Amino acid sequence: MIPVTRRRLLTTLGLSAAALPFAGGLRAANGNSAAPKRIIFVFTPNGTVPEEFWPDAVGADFAFKRILEPLAEFRERSLLLRGVSNKVRGDGDGHMRGMSCMLTGIELFAGNIQGGSDTPAGWASGLSIDQELKNFLQANEAARTRQGSLTLGVAVPDRADPWTRWSYAGPNQPITPVDDPGQVFQSLYGGMKDKETVGSVLDDVSDELKALAGKVSKEDREVLERHLTHVREFEKRLQAKDDHALRHPVPAPDPRLELVNDKIPEISRAQIDLLAGAFANDTARVATLQYTNSVGQARMTWLGIPEGHHSLSHDPDHAKESHEKLVKINHWFAGEVAHLAKRLASIPEPGGDGTLLDHTTIVWTNELGKGNSHSQDNLPFLLLGGGLGFKTGRFLDLGGVPHNRLWLAIARAFGHEIGQFGNPGLCKDGALELG
Repeated sequence: MIPVTRRRLLTTLGLSAAALPFAGGLRAANGNSAAPKRIIFVFTPNGTVPEEFWPDAVGADFAFKRILEPLAEFRERSLLLRGVSNKVRGDGDGHMRGMSCMLTGIELFAGNIQGGSDTPAGWASGLSIDQELKNFLQANEAARTRQGSLTLGVAVPDRADPWTRWSYAGPNQPITPVDDPGQVFQSLYGGMKDKETVGSVLDDVSDELKALAGKVSKEDREVLERHLTHVREFEKRLQAKDDHALRHPVPAPDPRLELVNDKIPEISRAQIDLLAGAFANDTARVATLQYTNSVGQARMTWLGIPEGHHSLSHDPDHAKESHEKLVKINHWFAGEVAHLAKRLASIPEPGGDGTLLDHTTIVWTNELGKGNSHSQDNLPFLLLGGGLGFKTGRFLDLGGVPHNRLWLAIARAFGHEIGQFGNPGLCKDGALELG
């Protein structure tokens, strides 16, 4: 039997190309009745505070410490991995390799970008796991989505270098994260009308969508109305702002210099809402969400912290005041991951098969295990959600395995039976067993 693609079904229902972005999540438009698998990679910078991040007990009997407290309600849906290390070596300093080798698992090219120490380097020499998964899914007509993947950011510097990019379309091909929610909205749904007319992207397709609602099931009508409500409400948020209200100020040329931006919390929530809506509408099944950058110097004044994040991360362990500020910063990041999980958990899966979170895995990580040592051992990896068959409600210590093996496990959970990813020498023991 020839598979019926989503686009073919939507076309059969009488939708134009302009209306397609609003109806991708309908069960009638899904050629596969099973809920799709999805993944979101979340990056936060400058290491964690190990003694306030890692639980005391390994196994199922563990408790989240202070940094992870915002995620307490998701403990049973979490898989916390210690002993996963970035073993990629070669050119570049620890931050550069930590950032640009994280999702790629392979060395940086030789280059002339000088880091804080070690040799200069260039871009990563391979594609990233998010793009590997996107390519795999897009090659399957039944799993193909309109955008394939989303590469989102929050206050990411405009300057492009190995500290600021972690998603790669291929060797020497960094992908710039989009950190303007207005631009993300436009890429998903088209441009808004001007404020004076208070127009909507839905104006030109409202008749089509009303006609569609009369052709589909009650369940699909509810899905459609839920998504259109999301679009209307987000559009109003954007229209209520001045043109640049959600855009971060242009950073200084050196990304290590301090970035002052009180809009980071607002941008973060906007990006999370757009991401959840895009997954609900099956616009993409793969996404990355990047907060600032490696060596990120955001000053989180909304937390009462005037110092730059990176500078604090280099203070010695005995500097108790800095220690507490770093705990507060990482606690805030955990809260944003928790908000993302809550948004996904609040959206029913079309077909009544649980929620989006039941079929979406969030992977939260960092380029360093500890900021003041630049260690790339014991990187903080938290997997949250479902759909990939991993056994959650556990804290595992894996003893220092290459993180390439985690990417192999995730690829295979998607049905992508690759034997290696990134540096082949770091894959010789195969995929991690997380079931």
